[in-house]
Amino acid sequence: MPLLPLHGHGGLRARFDDAIRRDVLPGSLLLHGPAGVGKQRLALWLGQRLLCTGAEPRPCGTCQHCRYALAGNHPDIHWYFPRPRPRDADSTPSRIDDDLREAVADRIATGAYAPPPPEEAIFVSTVRAIVRSAAMNPALGARKIYLIGEADRMVVREDAEEAAGAFLKMLEEPSPRATVVLTTAEPGALIPTIRSRLVAVRVPPLGDRDVDAVLQEPAMQEAIKEANGPKGLAEQRRLANGAPGSLLGSREWSDAIARAQRILDAAGSHDRRKQMKTALQQGATGSRGAFSTALDALTSLLHERLKATIERGHLSAAASASRAFDAVEAAKERAAANTNPRLVTSELLRQLAEHVA
Repeated sequence: MPLLPLHGHGGLRARFDDAIRRDVLPGSLLLHGPAGVGKQRLALWLGQRLLCTGAEPRPCGTCQHCRYALAGNHPDIHWYFPRPRPRDADSTPSRIDDDLREAVADRIATGAYAPPPPEEAIFVSTVRAIVRSAAMNPALGARKIYLIGEADRMVVREDAEEAAGAFLKMLEEPSPRATVVLTTAEPGALIPTIRSRLVAVRVPPLGDRDVDAVLQEPAMQEAIKEANGPKGLAEQRRLANGAPGSLLGSREWSDAIARAQRILDAAGSHDRRKQMKTALQQGATGSRGAFSTALDALTSLLHERLKATIERGHLSAAASASRAFDAVEAAKERAAANTNPRLVTSELLRQLAEHVA
């Protein structure tokens, strides 16, 4: 089974295509946006577009480079993402590469895949493997593409200064024959020295039509059924909230919905003590990943409230609901900037209390 087709993000694809044609595409990019909107799939498309040598429009989908890219085995597209911590004996670059090859093959075979569990990460041994690979010439194409998914889970320790320094140099001065793309739902979780060396591009949620197209892919339906049980397309679209990949992490999304509901309940209670308790429950910066997902879930719950309000004919409540959305979006920006979730929640609850019943 080849990669799941890429649906949506037409505007970004056109921008990337234009930058490639004018030879102004940055060598180091950061694709950031909500979890589940297809950032890694978009990055893989970009790699395919960079290597394609077929007919227009590119990527053609039929040349040798496109066929290898769609099969997930192009030797010049290197896809890294969180993996289990390697044992010392398994931490050589060649063994890291072998492990990633097998993991990529599993993702391709599945077609749609759940996010890695929290204990997995991109460990220092993988960073060393990336730097080592980047020093080599392309194997088949004119350039090499490095995709580092969920880059906020990259572990760069103080005792690995050599690996960290080499990786930072790779980002700051990428080879003219290499493109590096990091993706994350948590740009604020990246260390500043990494973030400052990347050109950031926001990947927005998908529209309903593109969400439906993703959800109707057979591999996606099978994965969603396994993660969440059978649900109708309309229910899946509602839960996805523009990010269909979020449905594959059933436990994480269910937890996020419950967490968001507690925030909403506390805001509506107008009980300051309850609000302070809810803010304290959000944890410190170490829990920011789950916190940002809860903010995405809060947006979904507010959409449901707004829809129900409009259906009841209470149009005057729409303006207040809009301000509630603005408050959540501001909270997302603060969370992305690495602000403590407790402080973000405290301010968010104060604002939401003015706009939710």
